[in-house]
Amino acid sequence: GVWQDKVLKNLLGSTILYDYIKDMKTVGELDRDDVKKVRTIAVPVGVIAGLIPSTNPTSTALYKAEIAIKAGNAIVFSPHPTALRCIMETVKVIRQAVAEAGGNENLVSCITIPTMEATDNLMRHRDVAMILATGGSAMVRAAYSSGTPAIGVGPGNGPAYLEKTCDLPLAVKRILDSKTFDNGTICASEQSVIVAREMESAVTAELKTQGA
Repeated sequence: GVWQDKVLKNLLGSTILYDYIKDMKTVGELDRDDVKKVRTIAVPVGVIAGLIPSTNPTSTALYKAEIAIKAGNAIVFSPHPTALRCIMETVKVIRQAVAEAGGNENLVSCITIPTMEATDNLMRHRDVAMILATGGSAMVRAAYSSGTPAIGVGPGNGPAYLEKTCDLPLAVKRILDSKTFDNGTICASEQSVIVAREMESAVTAELKTQGA
């Protein structure tokens, strides 16, 4: 990858995310409609299993830990074996930050010997209330079929549709910026471009102009 982009990803998953959610109310009464006599009440789910991929391991761990704790939950990570050391180091940093803030550092923990069996046992454990799964198709399918409620993000194949009235140079720039960010390791990066046939030559020319 590109180390400068990885720094930005970690900032997005930690400091920038924190600034965005710090004043949100995530536990207790969120809304009350006295006319319809409806109240919206948020409660923690309990223990979350966080599956972490090898492509964006540190930023994903930071992000999942932050949203889990913000909503009043604990989280146990299942790290991808090829990214174990950097995930463990990230968890160490998170636990230290939790402790320094006066919290219980055990709100965030991590499997230290990652295996398929360990991940499967974690997802099916009776004390795990939800799974946040990020990774390959097989991992996400396993999370959905575990019997535990899961939110999964698998490999992306996002197309970009360029409508005829778009700002073509800007649209192409943003697609290329997205696709080249951290050497394209973000699964949400655009993988293809869809345009009307009459725009094909103009789009192709603009892509070449910008170095694609």
